[in-house]
Amino acid sequence: MQFSKKTLIISTIFSYIGCQNSSSKEAVKHEIIKPVVISTWNHGLVANEATWELLVNGGNALDAVEAGVKTAEANPEVQTVGLGGFPDREGKVTLDACIMDHNNNCGSVAFLQHIKHPISVARMVMEKTPHVMLVGEGALQFALEQGFKKENLLTEKSKKAYEAWLENSQYKPTINIENHDTISLLALDENGNLSGACTTSGAAWKMHGRVGDSPIIGAGLFLDNEVGAAAATGMGEAMMKTAGSAMVVELMRQGKSPEEACKEVVKRIYKIYQNTPDLEWLQVGFIALNKNGEYGSYCLRPGFNYAVQTKSLKNQLIDGKYLLP
Repeated sequence: MQFSKKTLIISTIFSYIGCQNSSSKEAVKHEIIKPVVISTWNHGLVANEATWELLVNGGNALDAVEAGVKTAEANPEVQTVGLGGFPDREGKVTLDACIMDHNNNCGSVAFLQHIKHPISVARMVMEKTPHVMLVGEGALQFALEQGFKKENLLTEKSKKAYEAWLENSQYKPTINIENHDTISLLALDENGNLSGACTTSGAAWKMHGRVGDSPIIGAGLFLDNEVGAAAATGMGEAMMKTAGSAMVVELMRQGKSPEEACKEVVKRIYKIYQNTPDLEWLQVGFIALNKNGEYGSYCLRPGFNYAVQTKSLKNQLIDGKYLLP
């Protein structure tokens, strides 16, 4: 095959441009910020402190995220997680949680009763069984076999709130109150490894047996150690309809920043709900953290906040950017 002089010149020019672009891409290096911890809502401030203590002392991200969310599970004043969590419409406190490490190992429990720290049970499911998720009586039986103690999780404060709700027994969620039912936490450790944890008592006054997104890998939590991690809070059904956290990670894989990725999935959720009556009370929010230590968040409405800490940023609460006024 013969080429004209003009063809050879054009080919040479494009080859040169390609080499230049390739060299430019290879030359771009992002400064990696580590360690980093990011978590949802104001109870994330306390969770971050426990997480950070492990991270700055060389601890791994998996231990750190578990320790972080356990602070909320053990605090009866946090009425959306663990001990003192709001019960379902039958007056029973049922808990959901999941955890995931940098090797894509994960564990989950759902509809678990009587155990204060479902996140630790989820970790044992990950490490001591061939399964990812245990639910209900099976999850409780496993927890008791592992040495967890059976407790009454319905505190007097939450019981009174439940009795007040019983007067009308109407399920009408309030934005940023009954919907902020989760603590989700992501961490990047000194070794550059990611882990995440998510734990909740679920939506207050939910139907008995209802499970939200928090124990669902890909909906409430997801990470890929080559890319980043994401977690959700808010009304779980919306996250399950979009595989929300997994989609945030995939959008970061495509080059979007953590905030851009969160915003894109929030917009997808809004599109699903925009012509439905549920939009009136719907709130969803995402947090995301990539491998470079860059973090971001986005939510549907104002009112969602998240806590962040790095070596250069003191643990602080930040208001999430939002789509709707």
